[in-house]
Amino acid sequence: MGLARMVEGKPEQHSPLRVTPAQGYAGDVAPTEAWRLLTEDPKAVLVDVRTMAEWTYVGTPDLSSLGKRPLLVEFQTFPERDLNPAFVADVARSVPDKETPILFLCRSGARSAAAAALATARGYSRCYNVAEGFEGDPDRTRHRGAANGWKVAGLPWVQT
Repeated sequence: MGLARMVEGKPEQHSPLRVTPAQGYAGDVAPTEAWRLLTEDPKAVLVDVRTMAEWTYVGTPDLSSLGKRPLLVEFQTFPERDLNPAFVADVARSVPDKETPILFLCRSGARSAAAAALATARGYSRCYNVAEGFEGDPDRTRHRGAANGWKVAGLPWVQT
């Protein structure tokens, strides 16, 4: 489905969202595609599924220029890494419409893929995984934050 925005009162057609097919949810998108969906669809929501420690010490996406804020919901608890039993209920409180496009983001794309699959299994129809995550894959020296991901793509983020 192409995304449209209004230019001089007429809809401007954009290329379709580039989505890599995935098993169990709508698909994987690159961080730049996630940003485009968040920008062009006022209903689109970003759910950051990392832990409170990651949000605090690594940072969070900054959606303020879009008039939005990421929804921060731990998928796994810290430090035990147990599945958050309230995860879907926490998402549902903020995103009651199960047709809303939801982009799930974690460090590298693994937890967020699992979160997208779980939300899809609970009836949400437009769940996407931000495949490279916030920090991305490790580089050749096994450090994150230089190979790919939200930060490397130059997308807005903040650290508290």
